[in-house]
Amino acid sequence: MGTEPQHAVVDGDACLLRMRGISKSFAGVVAVDGVDLQVRAGECLGLCGENGAGKSTLMKVLSGVYPHGSYGGEILIDGVPLHAHSVADSERAGIAIIHQELMLVPELSVTENIFLGREIRRFGGRMDYPAMHQRAEALLRELGIDGIKVGQPVLYYGSGHQQLIEIAKALGKQARLIIFDEPSSSLTATETRTLLAIVADLKRRGVACVYISHKLDEVAEVCDRVTVIRDGRHIGTQPMAELDTHRIVTMMVGRELGQMFERKPHAIGEVVLEASHVTCLDVVNPRRKRVDDVSLQVRRGEILGIAGLIGAGRTELVSAIYGAYPGTWQGELRIDGKPVRVRSPQAAVRAGLCMVPEDRKHHGIVPLMGVGPNITLSVLGHYARAGVIDGNREAHAFHHEMRRLNVRASSPMLPIASLSGGNQQKAVLTRMLLPEPKVLILDEPTRGVDVGAKQEIYRLIFDLAARGIAIIVVSSEMPEVLGLSDRVLVMADGRVCGDFINDGLRQEDLLAAALALPHRIENA
Repeated sequence: MGTEPQHAVVDGDACLLRMRGISKSFAGVVAVDGVDLQVRAGECLGLCGENGAGKSTLMKVLSGVYPHGSYGGEILIDGVPLHAHSVADSERAGIAIIHQELMLVPELSVTENIFLGREIRRFGGRMDYPAMHQRAEALLRELGIDGIKVGQPVLYYGSGHQQLIEIAKALGKQARLIIFDEPSSSLTATETRTLLAIVADLKRRGVACVYISHKLDEVAEVCDRVTVIRDGRHIGTQPMAELDTHRIVTMMVGRELGQMFERKPHAIGEVVLEASHVTCLDVVNPRRKRVDDVSLQVRRGEILGIAGLIGAGRTELVSAIYGAYPGTWQGELRIDGKPVRVRSPQAAVRAGLCMVPEDRKHHGIVPLMGVGPNITLSVLGHYARAGVIDGNREAHAFHHEMRRLNVRASSPMLPIASLSGGNQQKAVLTRMLLPEPKVLILDEPTRGVDVGAKQEIYRLIFDLAARGIAIIVVSSEMPEVLGLSDRVLVMADGRVCGDFINDGLRQEDLLAAALALPHRIENA
């Protein structure tokens, strides 16, 4: 099972990259165990596996983040051993990595970011901005990218354009192999189409690509072969033409996955949360309304999905309800029919309202704190006596809650930042369940999470609804909204433009509502 099928082996002489027997451990824990990887020039190799499978570790070995000597095995570029002691060494060998968390300096211009560390200088050491601007514009033209002014700061552009700037930066380094790590996780559908077209063009120009993504439809479209790793071991490499997404999933998780959305019958009771006339003003431009007079109700045991396009105001709405909106907002909240004043997340939790935020890395976790302490953070008072934390009681809670939601970590004191995205998300979910909320808001609950962890999270959501918790799910993935929700609100331009019972509801109905197009809703 751990060796490549014979038909998938690439002739070593034809390879741009060969990784042989790569192994990497951390404090005695094996993260990558004897993995082989081969990529030809002009080929896109999909690298798939669950969160924590070892994909990122393997790519950090390749890109020089983990220097030569800190891992076992060997790396060959054009048959020549690569002994990279830094990222700069791997870049000189023609390897560039585009991380999921973009490595741009927001305050610097597009040009300055593209040439950061490789500035073109005039005699005397002064930077030659005209030459750099000209080259930056040429790189963007090569990628077919319009609408970017190279002299403007990167912060003026959204995540989609920033992703494209990262690709231009990689090309500017004369990269022969580009690693894409979850490149479309924050892109719109249109931006994703642009990205995939660029990858296809790079292949035609002879650039090799490694494409890491949980979005298997993208892998199927752009990759020539797919390598799957599980628990740090190589499971198999096969041509994409001989695979389908179902087979890839089975290889990733080591078992057949059942239906992703295993809905359970659950009673829907009386109204638990009522939000009335919620309006949020833009943080930068208070004359603009990000949410405009929105009202909603959620009932006991109901799963309310909130759909809409990027910028529709979904996250701003639920952030205000949770007391976490950074700008000015107004509105009225009632829980169990009683008015509540929620001006901070702490007040929301006291009122029985909890939220798992969209951006777990910045708003959901304390990165260097242990997994266990992250989980108990919301209810520390439960383990205190006379203001002093009872370590034994808290440790018991760590272990119990981590087992309950299958949060995988070698120790509760392991920094949570070292966990996979799926395990981080389950830890944040666990923390938000400890206060026993009446209402649970989940903003993009499966972003950056692999298919196995997704199914676990979906199962938990249905279980919570069956227990009578009112749940709000914000998601950019329409199949997820339809698979989870009893009722769906559609937002556009800060307003509710549709409120539908999920009975025969289709993706095109949601999209038509979000775009304010004529559509047919049989149950509206």
